[in-house]
Parts: sequence; C-alpha cells; structure tokens
Amino acid sequence: MKYVLITGAYGGMGRATAQLLAQNGFCVFAVDKTVDKEEENIIPIQIDVTAHESIQLALEKVKSYTSELYAIIHFAGIYMLDSLVEMSFDAFDKIFDVNLKGVFLVNKAFLPLLKNGSRILITTSELAPLDPLPFTGIYAVTKSALDKYAYSLRMELQLLGIDVSVLRAGAVQTGMLGASTTALDRFCSSTALYSCNAKRFKKIVDSVEARSIPPIRIAKKALRILTYKRPAFQYSINRNPLLLCLNVLPKRLQLWVIKLVLK
Repeated sequence: MKYVLITGAYGGMGRATAQLLAQNGFCVFAVDKTVDKEEENIIPIQIDVTAHESIQLALEKVKSYTSELYAIIHFAGIYMLDSLVEMSFDAFDKIFDVNLKGVFLVNKAFLPLLKNGSRILITTSELAPLDPLPFTGIYAVTKSALDKYAYSLRMELQLLGIDVSVLRAGAVQTGMLGASTTALDRFCSSTALYSCNAKRFKKIVDSVEARSIPPIRIAKKALRILTYKRPAFQYSINRNPLLLCLNVLPKRLQLWVIKLVLK
C-alpha cells in the first residue's frame, strides 16, 4: 500500500482528495488543525503546519506506520482580501506563515520519508502566474511565491528522483470560497480609503466566483497526477477567461482598465 500525506485534509479540496485516494488503494495521513475520527485508509493527525514542534510530532506518528511516503499533497492555506496599505502586521505575517512557510516546514520535515519515485503536489492558485488584482494582492503574492518555491524545489529534488508539481486551481466550492465572500464584505465595510472602489470590485469577484467547480474535480485531478509516470510541473483547472484576457494586455493597459472599472 502507498502512503500519502495530505495537509488541509479536512477542508473542501483536501477532504474530497483524501476520500478519493482512500477509495483507490492509498493510505492517507489526513493532516489539519481540526480533524475527525479515523476511517478506513484515512489516519487523522492534528497539526499546526506553521509550528515546527507540531510537525515533528506528526512526523513521529507517521513513522510509527511507515518509513516511506509516496506523496505529499498540500491543500492547507488561507484566503485574505485586504488593502496592502491598510492590512495589519499580524495579518500580513499570518498569510505568509500558512500559505508559504507551512509548505516549507512540512516538506523539510518529511523529506527523509520521500524516496526515488515519490512526488510532492502543491496547490497554488490560478492567480499565481498572473498579475495581481487590487485587494487580492496579498493572497496572489503568497501564491506566486509558493509557485516559485515549488519550481525551485522541483529543480533541486529532481536530482533525488522526486517530482514536484503545482495544481493551479481556480474558484472551487469550498469553505475558502465562502471565506473570500466574507472577507470582501468585511473589507468593503471597513476600508477608509477605497469604499466606492471596493463595492465595485465586489461585483467583479462575485462574477468570477460564480464559475466555481466542486472539490471532487480537484480530487480527481490530484489522483490522475499521482498516477502519471512523469508528472509535469504545472496543471491548471477552471481558469477564468476574464482574468486570462486581462493578463495578456500590456501592463499599462491593465492598470488603465482596473482604474476605469474601480475608480
């Protein structure tokens, strides 16, 4: 039996992927801050991915079951929508800790369990390769940094026979989608600088998120990636055509369009 570690395993995408892998012969270590009871082929492990000590305890539990991981799949992450000049210092630190540092800490700790032929799959975002939009900038910056981290990691770990891939997912019907709506509502009511702009931006976000897909689509994609003999670096799913069209415009024209729409 092949063992897989999934972070964020009790969120929408993580939960769907853990269940699908368990149904297809994998044994899943389901890692999250809040976990549920053990199920067939799913072993829950409570963990804070931003805390080194917590990760070490999880590592010891995994090692009590196996000395080898076939894959690590990263879904743990948080969404944040705010102005780059109004957000708090704590909020800035938190999103980098969860979205970037947590991935680094988990990969570093569990590397000894990855062997030749193992793989790491990191969920970034469709925003990662695109130019950031206003008010979602901090989220896009962390996901872009994560995407660059993943590529650099692939460059290094290929020398050890370990594949690293990213899954750039668009809007997915998860708790994070609801969190984005809540965050936007909060921002619209609290911002002192962009009140009119924020309300207009909310209409854009609502139209983008209307094209969301169910988590099982992500789970099926992750399962397929694990079965590929030579996985590619990047896989995309549910890319938004409006964002893609905006991104192909010259930078000056992008800025003008956003200013025209939001000001």
